[in-house]
Formats: sequence, structure tokens, C-alpha cells
Amino acid sequence: MIDGIINVYKEEGYTSHDVVAKLRGILHQKKIGHTGTLDPAATGVLPVCCGRATKVCELLTDRDKTYQAVCRLGVVTDTQDMTGKVLEERSTGHLEPENIKEAVLSFQGESMQIPPMYSALKVNGKKLYELAREGVCVERNPRPIRIDQIEILQMNLEQNTFLMEVTCSKGTYIRTLCHDIGQKLQVALHWNIWCGQE
Repeated sequence: MIDGIINVYKEEGYTSHDVVAKLRGILHQKKIGHTGTLDPAATGVLPVCCGRATKVCELLTDRDKTYQAVCRLGVVTDTQDMTGKVLEERSTGHLEPENIKEAVLSFQGESMQIPPMYSALKVNGKKLYELAREGVCVERNPRPIRIDQIEILQMNLEQNTFLMEVTCSKGTYIRTLCHDIGQKLQVALHWNIWCGQE
């Protein structure tokens, strides 16, 4: 049996569970766990613990993480990301770079966030995304999150996009953060892709 931590670069289209399942087959061992759920559309580093190293899974899961997200202004989807059905489109012509920067920076610090329906959180033993795919929407309680650093790295208003980097606490949903920034700007917004984990 292999004991240790493997840093896996998760490609788009795979869930964190898919990565674990794949490694179980490759390494021929069952005692494997991941250190945090990444969306299927996300790419980036996913530390995977094997054998005796699974004892530190929970410790690593609780650590802060850093993500990069390309956010698209003007469109809102049912999944709050690029894979969902478009629900609404809004004009963004009135936005200036300073408006966007101010809205983004306002989320730094501690706040409450409502988890998205398309998430792996469970309600009465069933994952929210499973309910969402059945067309069921349930009430979710806001949860405390902390954003230590948030910064716009690039902005392209001709394409209605900006790239931001976020260092945040466990349990922060980047797709929902993008959605909430859009709400603050009074325009629709979803994220295109995120990457990275520390």
C-alpha cells in the first residue's frame, strides 16, 4: 500500500470523486481521499491522500485555498457557471472599471453566503445538485465565509469579462461569490472557470 500525498492536476470534466476513483484503480488500494471538492468545470491542483496519509485529509481540507476565476458580466445561469441554462441577460454598458473593482473588493473580510443549489451539500441525505437536477429548489441557510484577499488581475469590458484571484476559507463557493458580485453591480454574472488550490 502507498502512503503519502499526491498532487493531482485535475482537468476539466472530472469531479474530485472521479480523481479518487481513478487513483484507486491505478494504485489498487481503497484507502484514498481528496482534500477538497472542486467543481467538474474547475481545473487545478487537488492534493490526494493515500494510505496512512488519509489521516491528514481533514486538516488539509480546513486550510484556506486560492482560486482564480474568469467572471462574465451580463449573463446569469441556473448553475451560476458557464455550464448552466441562461436565465437572464442584462446590459453592462453603464459599468466602469472602478465600479467593478469597488464591488469586488467589498467582499473582502467575513460575510454570510447562501450555498448554491448546484453543490454537494446534503439536505435530508440528498445532495443539493441531485435535487436541482430534478427541478427541486430548497431553502439553504447562509453560512459564514471569510475572504482574506480578492484582487482583479485582468479586465476586458469589450468581452464583459474579468479575471480575479481569491484567497478564502473552507466552504466558500466561488460561483456564488461571482453571482453575488453581479447582484451588487445590478448585472447578471457567472464564472467561466476557476483554477488553483493551495
